[in-house]
Amino acid sequence: MALAFGGQANAQAAFTITSSSFKDGERLAVKMAGNNKSNPNCVGENVSPQLSWTGAPAGTKSFAILMEDPEGRGGAGVHHWVAYGIPADVTSFAEGEVSKLTDKYVGGKSTQGVGFYSGPCTPPGSPHHYTFKIIATDLDPKELPPGLTLPELEAKLAGHIKGAAGLVGLFVKPE
Repeated sequence: MALAFGGQANAQAAFTITSSSFKDGERLAVKMAGNNKSNPNCVGENVSPQLSWTGAPAGTKSFAILMEDPEGRGGAGVHHWVAYGIPADVTSFAEGEVSKLTDKYVGGKSTQGVGFYSGPCTPPGSPHHYTFKIIATDLDPKELPPGLTLPELEAKLAGHIKGAAGLVGLFVKPE
């Protein structure tokens, strides 16, 4: 079940994020894994999943999207994608669209040092949980500079979040 929370009025639909590429709590396709050939756990093509969101809270001016792996780096976590400044009229990304920079969002700085989607490079063993979180904000889409790390972005979003919703995909290197 996708997570949805925020202060929506009863008449408004819940703020949700979904994907036609995978169902919440199910495995991401191998093509969505990272393609860094220097890492033997990167077995994919780095194709970003399709994402869409509905029910944005009233007063939303822009969105941010985060993709995180809390189990990565031995439990220290990996921030696979930090994006923000997504205009309120953008409500989806097609499969593969955010595998590179686009003018539909401002790229932050992931753990990998890039501003676009960076797919899983999960070692064999237990699947990792890849959380996609959409955050509705009252910030103008052009308000924040490019290249913010997740902690920097979180500091800038303080007091500006209207609501958030999440979706989880699983991945582990196939054996």
